Amino acid sequence: MLEAIRRSPRLQRLLLIGPAVAIVVVFMLLPLGLMAYVSFLERGQYGGVIWDQYTVEAYVGFFFERDFLDNLVVNTDYVSIYLRSFLLSLLTTVIALAVGFPVALYIALQPPSRRKLLVFLVTIPFWTNLLVRNYAWILLLRTNGLIDQWAQGLGLTDQSISILYTPAAIAIGLTYSYLPFMVLPIYASLEKLDFRLVEAAYDLYATRLQALRRVVVPLSLPGIAAGCTLVFIPCLGAYVTPELLGGSKELMIGNLIQLQFGASRNWPLGSALAFTLLAFVLLAMLVYLLRFRKLPE
Repeated sequence: MLEAIRRSPRLQRLLLIGPAVAIVVVFMLLPLGLMAYVSFLERGQYGGVIWDQYTVEAYVGFFFERDFLDNLVVNTDYVSIYLRSFLLSLLTTVIALAVGFPVALYIALQPPSRRKLLVFLVTIPFWTNLLVRNYAWILLLRTNGLIDQWAQGLGLTDQSISILYTPAAIAIGLTYSYLPFMVLPIYASLEKLDFRLVEAAYDLYATRLQALRRVVVPLSLPGIAAGCTLVFIPCLGAYVTPELLGGSKELMIGNLIQLQFGASRNWPLGSALAFTLLAFVLLAMLVYLLRFRKLPE
C-alpha cells in the first residue's frame, strides 16, 4: 500500500487534500444543503417543518403576507430590515476605511521593529470576548453613561445624548468590532509598497495629496477591497452587537433569522432569510474575485 502511494502522485494529492475536502463537505456544504432544503418545506403547526410537503411560501413571505381573507398583500417589514442592515454595514465599512487606512499607512511608514508592536496593539481587542466588548459600549453609550457625563462636563450639551439603542450605537459597535479587519489587509498591501515611487512622485512636483491619490491608494486597492469585504460581510450577519446596542427596535438580518428559528419557530422562513443573505454574500465575494483576480502572466 505504501509503495503504491509513493508511485502515484495523484493518490498522494488525493490523500493530502482529502481530509480538508471532507471537512468542507461535512461541516459546510451539507448544512447549507439542508438549509436550502428546509426553506422549501411546509411549516409545522407547532414549529419545525413537515418533511414531505414542499412549498415556496417562505420566499413569498419575504415580500408578502396573507390577510384574513387569505389574500397576498405587500409586506415591506423584512425588506426594510435587509435595507437597514445593508446601510448600516455600508456605513460601518466607510467609517472603518476612513479610520483604518490612515492607521495602516502610519504603521507601514514606521521602522520594521516598531511595526510589530503597532500590529500587536491593533490585534489586542481580539483577546477579549466580543460580548464583553459590547457590554462595555453599553456602559459608555447609555443614558448618563460615561460619554454623557464627559459631554456635560465639557459643556458640549446640557442633556443626555441618548445614543444607546439607536442605529448610531450599532454603527459605533460594529466599527469598533471589525476595525482590525480593515487595518490589517490594508497594512499588508502598504507594507509591500515601494515608497521610492512616492519619492519619484515628489520629484515630479506632486503634492502629498496627489502622491497619496495617484500612487499610494491605487497600489493599495487590493488591500482596501479585502478590508471592505472582511468588514461588510460580517456586519451583514452580525447578531451580538445589534442585539445589545440596538435593542428590539433596530433589528438586523442576524437578529431576524434568530427570531424565526427561536420565538417564531418558523424554520422555513428562517432558512429562506439565511439563504438569501448567503446569496448576497456570495455575490459580494464573486464581485471581489472578478475585480481583483490576478491576470495571467
